[in-house]
Amino acid sequence: MEGLYSFLILIDSFLGSADWFPYALLGVGLFFTIYLKFPQIRFFKHAWQVVTGKFDKESDPGDTTHFRALTTALSGTVGTGNISGVAFAIFLGGPAALFWMWVTAFLGMTTKFVEVTLSHKYRVKTEDGTMAGGPMYYMDRRLNMKWLAVAFAIATVVSSFG
Repeated sequence: MEGLYSFLILIDSFLGSADWFPYALLGVGLFFTIYLKFPQIRFFKHAWQVVTGKFDKESDPGDTTHFRALTTALSGTVGTGNISGVAFAIFLGGPAALFWMWVTAFLGMTTKFVEVTLSHKYRVKTEDGTMAGGPMYYMDRRLNMKWLAVAFAIATVVSSFG
């Protein structure tokens, strides 16, 4: 167990605790926002129409409606840590913390847009007719990095326990 803890601390030193990591996340979000010409604003009306069921058809492939897919994606993104974390951040940082949460949320919308779009594009239909997709599928099928897809899947399973 001590070895696993040491390994996790090593990974955290490169990512979570690194000074450059928040800038990298904001930079990626800013890059996608500018490159895709602000999709979180341009596609807002269309997104609302999709979520409210304007484009739902029984003949479409897939297992869920657009609204169910959205709520599933949001449940994986927003958790109790986000709720209590916001209150704690405002307590510590005051109004400035709220401003930066809005900025990161705005840029994060485009990052999530890219992630979900790639997950949809590279999803597969399984033998029983259901659809399977996610980041591990585009890591394997587009980036040709099966090792990264496996590592992501394992990290997702491990993180779901805590």
